[in-house]
Amino acid sequence: MSDTVEAVPMFERLGGAVVIDRLVEAFYRRMDTLAEAEGIRAMHADDLSQTKHVLKRYLTEWTGGPKLYSVEKGHPRLRQRHMGFAIGNGERDAWLLCMRGALEETVADAAARDEVYGAMAKLADWMRNTAGNPHDTAGHAARP
Repeated sequence: MSDTVEAVPMFERLGGAVVIDRLVEAFYRRMDTLAEAEGIRAMHADDLSQTKHVLKRYLTEWTGGPKLYSVEKGHPRLRQRHMGFAIGNGERDAWLLCMRGALEETVADAAARDEVYGAMAKLADWMRNTAGNPHDTAGHAARP
């Protein structure tokens, strides 16, 4: 018998599919209502149904849950998929503001919440694509 305790996937630490669903809904509710998020909300379709569906599937897989996103979409290629949008510090900060609030609202485990936010902050920083922003174009998205 091994003395090693198998690590609990972040997906489970967060609360599974129910919490991922609530997180995404809370995130887009903030994007719809916060003045600071007006610019990034304008980058999205009026109807967020498909966008929410995709983010829920992505976050499920990204946090170690079932592989739902890659089966549908393949490799995330997040920077490539977002290159049509100018993403600078302001957009990054607005996205993170919405996500931090959503995490605080939906994730009870403070350590898990902080760990996920830290990984998302790195990812959001890496997504910047406006001129003058240094980033690693060969890098990979940080995982919690």
